[in-house]
Amino acid sequence: MKIEKLSLEHKDLLYEKMRSIDTQVSEYSFANLYLFRKAHDYKVMFGEELFIRGRTYDGHTYLMPTVSLDRIGADYLRNIMRQADFLFPIPEEWLKVLDEEDFSMSSRPGDMDYVYTVAKMGAYPGRNLHKKRNLLKQFIAGYSHDARPLTKDLLGDAMFVLNEWHRESGMDAAEADYYPCLEALKLYEELVLCGGIYYADGGPAGFILGEELNEETFVLHFAKARKKFKGIYQYMYNQFAKILPPKYRYLNFEQDLDRAPLRIAKSSYLPDVMLKKVRVRLK
Repeated sequence: MKIEKLSLEHKDLLYEKMRSIDTQVSEYSFANLYLFRKAHDYKVMFGEELFIRGRTYDGHTYLMPTVSLDRIGADYLRNIMRQADFLFPIPEEWLKVLDEEDFSMSSRPGDMDYVYTVAKMGAYPGRNLHKKRNLLKQFIAGYSHDARPLTKDLLGDAMFVLNEWHRESGMDAAEADYYPCLEALKLYEELVLCGGIYYADGGPAGFILGEELNEETFVLHFAKARKKFKGIYQYMYNQFAKILPPKYRYLNFEQDLDRAPLRIAKSSYLPDVMLKKVRVRLK
């Protein structure tokens, strides 16, 4: 079996493979794999089937299939699973082909993706989201503002926002997602990403960066903004939801990584789905 460190050279091999998997799970994207290859020590394993080998944030090795489990022979699957602690991240809809006598399944809250309807983020409807509506109104009333597609000529403004966000966060760059986000901006076109950039009082205030995950889901890999503009995040999500093509029904904000600030922030938008990512072990 041949094993290679995941690199940009694997894009032609993996981009369409990931696109052909009809799932809302955020990891099934070449850009996601590439940008977080160092955090997860991703490797490409070539054999009868192609797998991605990685390491979870809590220190376990896993294999990520590049086709649904019903397309992998049972004997081959059992054999290759001995190369790691478990399969991950497995969508729940794939589990029906597994025999519970042979496999055990588990999931962790910190791994779950937060998924919202585009309609919700475009309106912040109802009593429980009135604080989001208020923050949006405060931003619109308090600042001159502008929303634009994130095009190549505006990437410098996005990098300025990223550096300001990092400075204000006080986090070590290696502990945050600063470097993956910076690389995403530098390889914006090559990784087939798209997004929006937002201005307040004449200066760059925030940006969103993501991609199509499947025919009805857009995943947000990064959302960065400057703290000085109150309501900027509510404005960005709302504006971005409003300009998405009608075919997109869902926005995936990815997982919270068991980090309390992320959990609080993402939960406050009242996710419509908490998407499980299952760890499948051989018994």
